[in-house]
Amino acid sequence: MERIETLLAEHPDFFAFDHEERRQLARHAREENFPDGSTIFQEEDEADAVLLLLEGEVAVQNALPGRDPVRIETLGPGDILGWAWLMPPFRRMSDAVAIGDVRAVALDAAGVRALCNAHPELGYRLYQNWLPHLADRFRAQRLQLLSALASR
Repeated sequence: MERIETLLAEHPDFFAFDHEERRQLARHAREENFPDGSTIFQEEDEADAVLLLLEGEVAVQNALPGRDPVRIETLGPGDILGWAWLMPPFRRMSDAVAIGDVRAVALDAAGVRALCNAHPELGYRLYQNWLPHLADRFRAQRLQLLSALASR
């Protein structure tokens, strides 16, 4: 668990958290590895974790009937993958595929939601730190999707 705490402490989205808060979050975390080309999750899967990317890149894409998937964005080290854990029905809204080998810290969604409910100050800080990233990602995804559709 000490290694996970260190990884959280080094992640820019956790600078605002004190040692005890990172320790509590680390209890709900594990390291994950995904080999090149592997599917990390698929649209409609249960959003049971959020991933803090440490190494490698991930293609976030959506399937289109009768067409190749459309890449919405490419994420890399320092990015957060998987926002659907924040809101019901807690289902993935896209596919995620490893580009190269990917190493990440996975935070258990149910555990982090329970922690936020038990410690509202921590939960509020978490949402404060992550919601601006989420808004930026939605804007970027929208532009990427419009660009992809316009080129077809």
